Amino acid sequence: MCGKNDLFCPWYKRNHAAMQWDTRFAARTAYMKRSTIREILKLTARPDVISFAGGLPAPEFFPVERVQEAVDLALSERGQVALQYSTTEGMPELRELIAARLSDARLTISPDNILITTGSQQGLDLIGRVLVDEGDRVVVENPTYLGMLMAWRPYALRYIPAPTDTDGLNVDALEPLLQQKPKLIYVVPNYQNPGGFTLSVERRERLVQLLARYEVPLVEDNPYGELCFSGSPRPSILSIDANNLGISTPDGHVIYVGTFSKVLSPGLRIGYVVATEQVIDKLVQAKQSADLHSSTLDQFITYEVARDGFLDRHIAHLCEVYRERRDVMLAAMERYFPAEVSWSKPDGGLFLLVTAPAQVDTTELLAEAIKRGVAFVPGADFHIDGGGQNTFRLNFSNARPDLVEAGIQRLGDLLKEALAHPVK
Repeated sequence: MCGKNDLFCPWYKRNHAAMQWDTRFAARTAYMKRSTIREILKLTARPDVISFAGGLPAPEFFPVERVQEAVDLALSERGQVALQYSTTEGMPELRELIAARLSDARLTISPDNILITTGSQQGLDLIGRVLVDEGDRVVVENPTYLGMLMAWRPYALRYIPAPTDTDGLNVDALEPLLQQKPKLIYVVPNYQNPGGFTLSVERRERLVQLLARYEVPLVEDNPYGELCFSGSPRPSILSIDANNLGISTPDGHVIYVGTFSKVLSPGLRIGYVVATEQVIDKLVQAKQSADLHSSTLDQFITYEVARDGFLDRHIAHLCEVYRERRDVMLAAMERYFPAEVSWSKPDGGLFLLVTAPAQVDTTELLAEAIKRGVAFVPGADFHIDGGGQNTFRLNFSNARPDLVEAGIQRLGDLLKEALAHPVK
């Protein structure tokens, strides 16, 4: 007969149940859930599925050779430094490069105003840690970026949805919302995710006036701003705010978040936050407890790839490629989508938003779409007020033009069937 302390004894196994981990999780985890987009990407791994779901850059245009050269240079000339622990703030040369790229005639950014993060998503997570408390009010565009909602969901925030239109955030509707004393405002002003809208210059100027009047901070999330296909890039809210305050440094109301993921490579996971030094210092403290610092080697690679004008040339090429794919998608939608369906027409970025008649549930539509070899992201999760069930987001950067055409034709056929035979 086995002893009661014998781990392999049947008696021990019967009387020692497995740990019930679901009773041990912190209360805040009740607000966490998996990303809808990430879960959809699992379903679209089949090679026969044309996916418009993820915000994926075109992998065939990753600068592989330039990255290889940068890796070789980093390891051969500075290998002991590139493979070592580093400062939390980030590689000085990379911060200098970012500061130079973001400074303009009205705004001078110092490397001390910059924190390198592990993707811009970490920047949002750190901002949440240092700026919001449980139950705070936060004004957001409606619809808004799902990744921000995921990052801040554990704080059980009370989101105040602000309406949007083809010119971005409706600033005229903002003032009554600011009277509710929100902790901060979050916007994606350029080629917004998911809508593809861009905030007009006039609205940006009006917005910074409201920031000053109500003394409320704003997070300007700008991962897509350099992917401009039509017109000219708008000045950053960060720059307009400084000019409105009569200063030339980023010491106003705006925290700016950027990334190299959309213009260079998402696999390097290099993003950054720009803010007044007081905010940067607090973000550094939060980052030290999260990961000490972002990958030293990846920072060296990013710097070597981006310098000497290469990044500007690379972005110009990406804009040509993505403009073509956007145009192919828009033209195909005109041909294949039913007349009852409408969509945004972005001037840049990676996304557009489709709106179907109210009786169409795009979450249900997705299951059938995947069976037919095409995928999108249903719009409900981007909406704050429980709406958006009849909307969906399309990405136009990742698929080749011939696949864009084929995928939109499949979606058009599906939408026509859904309208002809609505679910009771």
